Amino acid sequence: MKKPKFSVTHKDESIVELVRKTDHKTLAIWAIDCVERVLPYFEEKYPEDHRPRNAIEACRAWINTDVFKMADIRKASLASHAAAREVGEDNSARSAARAAGQAVATAHVPTHSVGAANYAVQAVYRATNSSDADAVIAKERDWQYHHLLELVKNK
Repeated sequence: MKKPKFSVTHKDESIVELVRKTDHKTLAIWAIDCVERVLPYFEEKYPEDHRPRNAIEACRAWINTDVFKMADIRKASLASHAAAREVGEDNSARSAARAAGQAVATAHVPTHSVGAANYAVQAVYRATNSSDADAVIAKERDWQYHHLLELVKNK
C-alpha cells in the first residue's frame, strides 16, 4: 500500500491559489475550523491535557482582539506540539495536536493555516480504519476547500 500524501501540492492549485488570495484573519478562522473537526481525537484520549485547546483559544483571542504578542503565540504553539510529541505514536490524537499548534502559528504567518489543514487531514486519515485512504483524504480536502471558499465569500 502506498503511503498517503497529506500535504497540499501543486496538484492542489485551486486551494493554493485561494490561500494566496485570502486575508490573514480569514485563514486563521479556517485553520481553527479545520482543527475543530479533529480536536476531539486528542481531547477524548487526553481529556486533562488542554494545550491544543489553549492554542486554538489563543488564536481566537488574536482574531477577536487584534492583540498580537509573539511570546504568547509561540508558547501556545510549542505547548501544543509538545502535547503531540508526548502522544508518541503516529495516530489521530498526535496529528490533531499538531494541527492546533499550526493553527495558532497562523497568527504569526498566514501560511501556517495550510499546515493546520494538512495535519487535520492526517488526523482524519489516521482515525479511520478504511482501506480507501484516498477517498477519506479527498473528502476532507474537499470540505476544507469549500469551507474556505465560503468564508471568503461571506467576508
